[in-house]
Amino acid sequence: MKANELNLNRFLAQTDTQFIIPVYQRNYDWTLAQCKQLLDDIVSVGKDTNKVSHFIGSIVYMHDNVYSASSVRELSIIDGQQRLTTLTLVYVAIYALAKESGNTALVNRIQETYLINKFAQEEEKLKLKPTENNDKAFRFLLRNDPNEEYQEYSRLIENYNYFKGKVAAMDLEIIQNGLNKLLFVEISLERDKDNAQKIFESLNSTGLELSQSDLIRNYILMGLNHRDQINIYNNYWKYIELNATHYESNGNRVSDFIRDFLTLKNRDIPNKSKVYNEFKSKYPLTDVHNWEVTLSEIKRFSNHYNKFINPEREEDQELNYQLNLINKLEINVAYPFMLEVYDDFTSGKINKETIVQVFELIQSFTWRRFIVGLPTNALNKIFMRLYEDILQNEYVTSIQKSLLRKKSTQRFPLDAEVISNLKEKDMYSVHTKNRNYFLERLENYQNREPVRIEDNSDITVEHIFPQTPDSQWKTILGEAEYLEMKEKYLNTAANLTLSGNNGKLGNKYFTEKRDMNIEGGEQGYKFSRLWLNRHLAQLDKWNLSKMEERFNLIAERFLQIWPYPSVQFNDVLEYEEVNIFDAEDPTHKRLEYAILFDQKLDVKTITELYNHVMKALFELNPQVFFTDSIIAKLTLTKHRGDCREAIQLNDTYYIEQHMSSKAKLDRLKLILTTLDFADELFIKYSKELIPLAALTQ
Repeated sequence: MKANELNLNRFLAQTDTQFIIPVYQRNYDWTLAQCKQLLDDIVSVGKDTNKVSHFIGSIVYMHDNVYSASSVRELSIIDGQQRLTTLTLVYVAIYALAKESGNTALVNRIQETYLINKFAQEEEKLKLKPTENNDKAFRFLLRNDPNEEYQEYSRLIENYNYFKGKVAAMDLEIIQNGLNKLLFVEISLERDKDNAQKIFESLNSTGLELSQSDLIRNYILMGLNHRDQINIYNNYWKYIELNATHYESNGNRVSDFIRDFLTLKNRDIPNKSKVYNEFKSKYPLTDVHNWEVTLSEIKRFSNHYNKFINPEREEDQELNYQLNLINKLEINVAYPFMLEVYDDFTSGKINKETIVQVFELIQSFTWRRFIVGLPTNALNKIFMRLYEDILQNEYVTSIQKSLLRKKSTQRFPLDAEVISNLKEKDMYSVHTKNRNYFLERLENYQNREPVRIEDNSDITVEHIFPQTPDSQWKTILGEAEYLEMKEKYLNTAANLTLSGNNGKLGNKYFTEKRDMNIEGGEQGYKFSRLWLNRHLAQLDKWNLSKMEERFNLIAERFLQIWPYPSVQFNDVLEYEEVNIFDAEDPTHKRLEYAILFDQKLDVKTITELYNHVMKALFELNPQVFFTDSIIAKLTLTKHRGDCREAIQLNDTYYIEQHMSSKAKLDRLKLILTTLDFADELFIKYSKELIPLAALTQ
């Protein structure tokens, strides 16, 4: 690596040199405010006769070694592309103005010194070679054809027009004088010798933060030559980025997709801010052929991911429907598992009926848990490893068995528990997507003419017993029943329905809402073709007993739509991953593994677990260990000799570990509870028991 202070004009004036903006760089995105600041600086230094230079930062580039066979020296700009591109636009503006005024000498000097390599081949003619999406606009500017119009929006053209308008009203000599005084630090890297990625990471650590996917893209492409970069980007990365874009919002979800991909590859969920580091660890730098193999797989999975976030891209109507339902539930934590299942489907390992059953099972499991109110963070760990439990010859059944073995906060809620919670759960105030999902599925179950609620202004959610009831309700119901319906059951499933006439029905009493037919408009429940209103059309009143009747109908339909799996299996010595607070007595048991903060730990004994977790928690929050009750319980000390068998927490402190396995788990629970990390440690017992001989040693 070489660093020199250099005059900008001399840098741009190098003959037979092309400044290449690599495909992995950010798009050109300087705003007019940034352009104004740069131009103000140029004018200021140009006017100031006492000032001989003005520093504008650094430009970092990579070049091939001196033995490169190319006739034009290629400099790949790693950092500084925004400044370099913008300053080139200033020269293009001066060039255009000189051309319009007939200043041929200035036209030739600007063009042949700063804009083109005069004697190079056509593809190497331009000194600045922007990325593909900017190259078209840049060439348009250089053609400077007054009869040609540029039809697309371009930041380059926007900024060029700004510079041309401003420079036209200024003294060109001052502008050129200011440009002549610009200095920057030139940092030159040689390919295959300098670690460009490390330097790039350092340069960007204090600037506008790059996304994890930006860093990954740069990591893959930066070490390749320009032609391989173009090939890898155009054949792989461009499609990965396109596939991981949410079309409706134009949101880039590449970082999320790569995180899900790494989860399915490693069976470990990377922290959102560590996806880049995990990717580097999984895929060390290699040659272009190996990148093609790796990216081919990532691209394949990105095709599946595209349909998850854009269900309309799935042409099969049944799968499209299932993906739309899952999309409404927003259970993105299931994506790593779903990606592998979908890959099995596209490769022919399973048929459409099987994948539909899997998607229905995912919904039953997650929706039942939502109704019961189980924590969503438990789903991360469940779906992270669920694919490992699949048996190809009993695909769906093996998944069902795996989910049914889950305990405590990971459990598959039973019918009685779900219905009990559903009866009093506020289903109106939940997230709109969840409410629409619930009512749509109830309404459309086995319905050949499905009703769409979401984005349908003709259908709204209606309270049968209104939110602000007419006084007639209290008169007919009586004080006690009126208050119970209002305070306990107002927003529950039994009191909600769908209507195309919500505004008309309003706060009126039930029989009026049932029979309403203003001007033959058939607004009332009795005229509705919806399943949710069918029972209401037959009632002559609405009270707690009728609400109970309707809830029973909804509950019966609920269990048909979101069923509990009906499979039988033998669970003898089949230990599953459980929260430490739900684990059986650990005496005589070995571990298969543990999971702390979503990271898998390769520990085989309770002692290893105790040792690892205590050290990790002490490093995370040592203050907690110094409360009186915990000091005594753990025998926290600075002196190893105070312990019969010590664990060294750090360079200074020790705790006792000479105790039973059960006592170790009890102490872990105490610390986890104190730190409010009760849901962060899971263990899986091994079928293999600790040999008796080992227990007596």
